[in-house]
Amino acid sequence: MQSPQVSVVIPTRRRPELVLRAVRTALAQTLRGIEVVVVIDGPDAATRQALADCGDPRVRVVELDESHGAPAARNVGVQHATAAWTAFLDDDDEWLPEKLSTQLALAEQSPYALPVVVSRLYMRTPRADVVLPRRLPETGEALSEYLAVRRGLFHGDGFIQTSTIMAPTELLRRVPFTDGLRRLQELDWSLRCLQLPDVGLVYADQPLVIWHADENRARVSTDAPWRESIEWLKESRQRVTPRAYAALATSVVASMAATSRSPRVFFGLLREAHRHGRPGVTDYVTYAQVWLVPPSFRRIVRDRAIGRRPVASAAATTP
Repeated sequence: MQSPQVSVVIPTRRRPELVLRAVRTALAQTLRGIEVVVVIDGPDAATRQALADCGDPRVRVVELDESHGAPAARNVGVQHATAAWTAFLDDDDEWLPEKLSTQLALAEQSPYALPVVVSRLYMRTPRADVVLPRRLPETGEALSEYLAVRRGLFHGDGFIQTSTIMAPTELLRRVPFTDGLRRLQELDWSLRCLQLPDVGLVYADQPLVIWHADENRARVSTDAPWRESIEWLKESRQRVTPRAYAALATSVVASMAATSRSPRVFFGLLREAHRHGRPGVTDYVTYAQVWLVPPSFRRIVRDRAIGRRPVASAAATTP
């Protein structure tokens, strides 16, 4: 096989049926010059056998001796990548066929030396399909504010999900995912990358990924403990504007901290947003509803408010 143009890295663990669906949507890309590096996060005979039966020489399997979590598995996959570009695909997500070809064309036209190319996606829940993000960055807008600040009560104004990311392999080796960090890994990695002077964010306007946001299914990366999320917030202070810092504290981090049900945590996080950030009215309303309204009810209201007609499964287009 000729040298691939893009290496696809898929971390997985004990979900052979799901990872096979993800692999098929990678192999069905209109861009044929790819390799698919599946990193099995710990011994898993069923997944190993399912991938062995795949029958495509573009698929390579790396099996770790023990489980280290999704960020570490992605970093291992990047180390095994041989292409100049690497794209990530979670094992329970799907790509639409033109995903990589669209992103590669955008990368080649980009003015940045090291462009991070992402796209919109279809967030699929049991109730609705939602297109995220709802808007793209505006000219001159601080990217930390684009990714953090809400203009309404539902997320999606600015958003990056792992399965949308394609970036230079060189950059991913230079700025790996933070080992041990869980739910905040995409945001953490994006903020650290965007600090570099030769890195820029490029968006494909059309949705190119189907993100299966099934809240009842265990994921390779489990929910982050609330203490971890607050420590991450404090460590990230220098990477974001005060406006973005307040928004992160009152939305993303608050959604995890609220599981503590602790008045001390409630007021402590609010003080952190005031002391080091610049909260607005939407931030206060968001903070109140995150702490007072059950997550399941918030998800139902969100899906009904911004839901779209379902998109066909990408796997259904695979020959």
